[in-house]
Amino acid sequence: MAHQQGMDSTLFERRLRPVYDNLEVGNNRKALQESEKLLRKHPTLLCARALKGLSLLRLGRYDESHGCLQTVAEEKPTDDSTLQVLSFCYREMEQLDKIVELYQHAVKQNPGNEELLAHLFISHVRVEDYKAQQAVALQLYKAQPKNAYYFWSVISVVFQGIRGPESALPEKRKIYLGLAQRMVDKHIKEGKMETEQEAFLYLHILKLQNKYQEAWEFLTGELCAKLYPGAPVSMKFELLKELGNWRELNELLQQLLDADRDRWDFYKEYIQSSFELLRLSTQGVQNGEKDSLARCQEFLQGIIDSSERKKRGPYLARLELHQRMRAEQLPAEKLIGDFDEMVIEYFRLFGDKSCCTHDIALFLPSISMNQRQALASKLLLESGVTSTSLPKNKEQLQKHLCALQISRMCGSHMDLPVDHLLAFYTALKLHYEHGRSTFGKKLLATEMGPSDAYALLAANVMYDLSRRENKSDHLFEALCLLQYVLRNSTSNFHVKLLSLKIYHLFGCQVGAQEMYEYLDIKQIQLDSMGYVHCQLLPLGGRFSGNRNVYDATLKFFTNSYKERLEYIALTYRFCTFSKMEEFMNFKERLTNSLQYVACSVEAQICDLVGCYGNITQNLTAYVAMSIEPAEDRIAWHELSDNRDLEAIIRWDPLHEVDAAEERKESFDQEVEVLQVRSLMLRLFASFIDLYHGAGLKDSAPGTETTTLELLRESWTGLFQRLRLMHYKPLAQKFLVNLLPTRLHLLLDMPYERFFDDLAQLVLDLQSGSGKLAEQCKRVGDNVITVMELCVQTINESNESNGMDGLWKRRGNQQKVAATLEMLSLYAFLLSVLNDKLQVSSKTKAKKKPVENKVDGPQPISEKERSQMLQELMRQLKHKLEACDAAIRTWKAPVLPRDLSSFMSDMSLKPEVEATLIGDVSATFKDSHELMITELRNLLKDKIRMVAK
Repeated sequence: MAHQQGMDSTLFERRLRPVYDNLEVGNNRKALQESEKLLRKHPTLLCARALKGLSLLRLGRYDESHGCLQTVAEEKPTDDSTLQVLSFCYREMEQLDKIVELYQHAVKQNPGNEELLAHLFISHVRVEDYKAQQAVALQLYKAQPKNAYYFWSVISVVFQGIRGPESALPEKRKIYLGLAQRMVDKHIKEGKMETEQEAFLYLHILKLQNKYQEAWEFLTGELCAKLYPGAPVSMKFELLKELGNWRELNELLQQLLDADRDRWDFYKEYIQSSFELLRLSTQGVQNGEKDSLARCQEFLQGIIDSSERKKRGPYLARLELHQRMRAEQLPAEKLIGDFDEMVIEYFRLFGDKSCCTHDIALFLPSISMNQRQALASKLLLESGVTSTSLPKNKEQLQKHLCALQISRMCGSHMDLPVDHLLAFYTALKLHYEHGRSTFGKKLLATEMGPSDAYALLAANVMYDLSRRENKSDHLFEALCLLQYVLRNSTSNFHVKLLSLKIYHLFGCQVGAQEMYEYLDIKQIQLDSMGYVHCQLLPLGGRFSGNRNVYDATLKFFTNSYKERLEYIALTYRFCTFSKMEEFMNFKERLTNSLQYVACSVEAQICDLVGCYGNITQNLTAYVAMSIEPAEDRIAWHELSDNRDLEAIIRWDPLHEVDAAEERKESFDQEVEVLQVRSLMLRLFASFIDLYHGAGLKDSAPGTETTTLELLRESWTGLFQRLRLMHYKPLAQKFLVNLLPTRLHLLLDMPYERFFDDLAQLVLDLQSGSGKLAEQCKRVGDNVITVMELCVQTINESNESNGMDGLWKRRGNQQKVAATLEMLSLYAFLLSVLNDKLQVSSKTKAKKKPVENKVDGPQPISEKERSQMLQELMRQLKHKLEACDAAIRTWKAPVLPRDLSSFMSDMSLKPEVEATLIGDVSATFKDSHELMITELRNLLKDKIRMVAK
């Protein structure tokens, strides 16, 4: 191309350099000017035109950019610079299929060009077209016989078998994997295998076909030893287990544990292999297999006795062996010793480490409740701290904490009377303050205070009390204590997470948002940890404030999606096959993340609820959302639960906690909530599309309402199914339990009837049905019901304020927000319908009416429909004003006790008590006032929208 432009490549690069430099630093306007300046001199310079398109794209001038890029692509460029710029543009626009077309045209013109073929291969990788990948890889190998290209074709065949469209068929999977193995076998016979990654891929192919013996022979053979000397030991474990070669596995693990004595994962495999050897024994002691557990115990004891420095691994392994033997009803005590004594010995050695609690907790489920509580009492005595003494050093403090945490896990606090729990809470506060003042001085900003766990335990105890009495004062006091801890230990994320949970429990959005920002979660944590805040925001009363949180979360997902595709492309370029499947699984988990999909849907609902411009602006914003009512874009069966539910530390009684069941229940209910919200969004969009015209362009005559009718059937069917499922609210027994989902709120509120009747109204308005007046009356009654529900909820909230304004606060806020959400969407719909009918009636008024009398009921005229719609808008305006009047009377939450009473109970430093409790109270007041302001602004916008 440089030749065509009459200049050499050096001059070509030098003149384009200013454009590249400005794009790199984000000065897109200057880049556009530089590209236009260059095009004035060289109007046919393709790369400059492509760079102009990229500059326009970055400036948000999408139509101009599209036209510019289209003209460049139509010329079918072959030079690398232009192709790279176009590829970059299409990646930003997420039009990856166009990159494939670009390089296909370029390869046709230069069939043997290695670089163009490599780019074409990578473009197929991005769209996951494995068959095309294989064809291009073989083409590459013929042009340049390099091992990398050959194995690109092999891995493409493998992915056709395990990830392609035919992967669900076992016979097809077998064919593809067999082909991949034969391709590698041929390469091995020819002596062409060169790298460890190629050896890894061959092993992987064999394991996918369950050919474990062949895999073992290859792994232990000369070629693998030469190419892949660093093969992970876990590969040997896996193959030996699949082959049932427990003796060799047992001996291998003994060697490994002799070399590395603190590998807990190795110990678990070793104990498992010892039990398998015991099961394989058929001739008793004569074969020596009956002694496998005795040999295991001797080996563990030998490691303990010969280790100069005490390590946790062998002690935990001994406890694990004891537990497994008891489960198999074998004489564990006779062989190993008393379980309690072993736990106490472990506590003596490692009780000063924070991990000790959860180490011991691993083995508590295997003993009875009485034995657990007796063991907890022994550990408390062993800690050396009594009700009249304080820890003398950091180690004793940590041991005391460990003993208290184990005690709670054993259920010792469950049945204590209220006065005992209050005394325990007071003791925990004093221990916290003593530990902070004695051992918590001069900490680094990133360190947690040594006694912070006392306060965390105290917060859990106060939740138990609050729940027992159905009052918020104890938990409010615990929140104040946590805020005090946070001032002293700014990096303690456990305190931030518990504070966030309590703020949400009390419906305090400002406090929750502050804690969420304070957590400063980034990147992948937005997926694994974002649930602590994002899933509790919808219907919390702050529509506009929520949008900012969704934006930050969705930005991570959209940006990382592009990055993940590039990571996969890089694994091909560098032939790192061992990472390839890991990256692909990671991409799929994030793409189908419940967090991502839910935030996307809620963000769009937020946008529709918050529309406040004129009708043209609102419809432009709606079109930009690209909602496709007829297309359900969510892969429901592939939704991934990526939440880290262990992020919030818990010491709740083990017999009362079923983490797996809690995760399943909450996930199932969150998916159902997403079903309702997604279908509501699509149903509402079908209302708009029917009148706005966006959905009618490609519709055949007479099928304009098909999508709406199908979605309406799905809507009522979904609610019928949900009621038959009889979902129960999530248990709230402990502070760390997940808060209830919105499922029951959506079922209790009149969502189903409201949108079902709206669907009928839209259909009747479109057809001019004779039942339109009746339907208008039904919809009007629904609006009155929703308005009355809003007013009634606010009145109840104000009445309960005299007793306890916080305990049921969150539920009341959700109800009010749900009513305003329904009314806001209804207002937006009426404004669209009214605009359409007014335009339509004006157009038809110009035509002379034709007298054509036909028997039967006549459709209602456009004018009558418009009048009915105006009446609905007038009615809605009055109901919105009634909601606004009620919200004006909504009182800020009042605590069940006055602040001075809290101050006397806090018993912290006098100089911090007043400001501390005052600041927390002010947060609640600010949150209420901000919510009232936002809701009233929302209502003002909707009143203005329908007052036409």
